[in-house]
Amino acid sequence: MEFLKVNMEELVATVTFSRPPANALSSAVLKELSKLLDQLKDDERVRVILLHGEGRFFSAGADIKEFTTIGAREQATELARAGQQVMEKLEQFPKPVIAAIHGAALGGGLELAMGCHIRIVAENAKLGLPELQLGLIPGFAGTQRLTRYVGIGKAAEMMWTAEPITGVEAVQWGLANKAVPEEQLLQEALALANKIAQKSPVSISATLELLNAAKSQPFHEAVQLEAELFGKVFVSEDGKEGVQAFIEKRPPQFQGK
Repeated sequence: MEFLKVNMEELVATVTFSRPPANALSSAVLKELSKLLDQLKDDERVRVILLHGEGRFFSAGADIKEFTTIGAREQATELARAGQQVMEKLEQFPKPVIAAIHGAALGGGLELAMGCHIRIVAENAKLGLPELQLGLIPGFAGTQRLTRYVGIGKAAEMMWTAEPITGVEAVQWGLANKAVPEEQLLQEALALANKIAQKSPVSISATLELLNAAKSQPFHEAVQLEAELFGKVFVSEDGKEGVQAFIEKRPPQFQGK
């Protein structure tokens, strides 16, 4: 990996963006992340992924210099679609993905973070979509995910003013799960990742599928899927182990089967 560092700690893979000075998301970085996700998807050692940025930022956004090489409308459209595909791969990933955000998550950096399932932020972090400052618009599904998280009014304000909000405000607006002092960020994010990693991978995968169904399917179809997955999980080895461990008053030993 040229732009990503991977550290395995028990059942958690910490993936660190390492492209100084701002961890800009070039096409090469996004391709590398997509490839890495494919590898981690089938890695039984990994139950949770934690995304982090090296240096001062989580990611300050897309690589603006790369924009200068694009001349045709079709090229720009393809760039947006390629970025959208990576963000969707994050959102649809069958294992939990947590973003630990410090410094700044701007533009494409915030769009990437919004593709993750959970966001833990430093209190003094800056989160925003400043594309309109450049006469552009967000292109990696940022207009849609931001609206889904914070509502039309706040999404419009963030995009139209191009002004970032703090980590504390992100929690208040519903964009992040928790804000902590920056020096505690990784510790808090890893603690959460480890707590999630102890749960049954079968149950986690099923709930991830249902969380996505809640966003994309009519209610009656989603609850039908819930019943079907409940049956599947119930007869799994993890399901049987969890019930037996509860009866025997001991911690369960989940194997992801």
